[in-house]
Amino acid sequence: MTSFSLGGFTIGGGHPLFLIAGPCVIETREIVFRTADFLKELTSSLNIPLIFKSSYDKANRSSKDSYRGPGLHEGLRILADVKEQFELPVLSDVHRFEEIDAACEVLDVVQVPAFLCRQTDFVIEISRKAATVNIKKGQFMAPWDMENVLDKVTGTGCERVILTERGYTFGYNNLVADMRSLPIMRRTGWPVVFDATHSVQLPGGRGRSSGGDREMAVSLARAAVACGVDGLFMEVHPRPDSALCDGPNSLSIDTLPRLLPILKDIDAVVRRDAT
Repeated sequence: MTSFSLGGFTIGGGHPLFLIAGPCVIETREIVFRTADFLKELTSSLNIPLIFKSSYDKANRSSKDSYRGPGLHEGLRILADVKEQFELPVLSDVHRFEEIDAACEVLDVVQVPAFLCRQTDFVIEISRKAATVNIKKGQFMAPWDMENVLDKVTGTGCERVILTERGYTFGYNNLVADMRSLPIMRRTGWPVVFDATHSVQLPGGRGRSSGGDREMAVSLARAAVACGVDGLFMEVHPRPDSALCDGPNSLSIDTLPRLLPILKDIDAVVRRDAT
């Protein structure tokens, strides 16, 4: 299994579970810093490696009126400040070719959005320039289809890749999480992450915005860790009911002090039995 170091810890290769977490989108500096501070303190106490995530621009919204974020320059400034103040690696998604260079200067992990994972030129350009690439599996793709995406990435010489499962389209305005996809993608040898909160999203479920069922994210996170994933992805917010983006499927930061120790214990059992 492939492994690599990031932010003082090791991803993949049988190493313990790591966490990618933060608000869906940058709303205010105060919310971002409050969340980062909470996550850093909690994960440090539990010895769980953390990558902080938040989007500077959510380009794939249900409605043109949906909140998208502060934009490239202000968003990257905030993420750079998080990186410096809390000494955390940072992740955000990039949707446009012209943003890649600026994003790669700040971000430790550049995320290819699910809807863009089949866009060959875009994937290759990010892979050529990013320090680490996180590829979200499209909601329309089978897990074995990610082999073709990996060929595009590794063909550039990129050797730091994460694959993330975020659910599969199941009828209208609904996603289903197929746990079989996790061991299938792990057969590639690259680190695999399960996105527990996007997997319970209901795309466009509220007409002009997406719905979600955040309570199910907890159960799916437990199941994914039991399947042996390398990491979990969670969108978390101090007040998810008032979040400007993906609130219905985001977890409250208050749920994490109880949830993360359980996930860590499950991970320890899985890795013990794998040796």
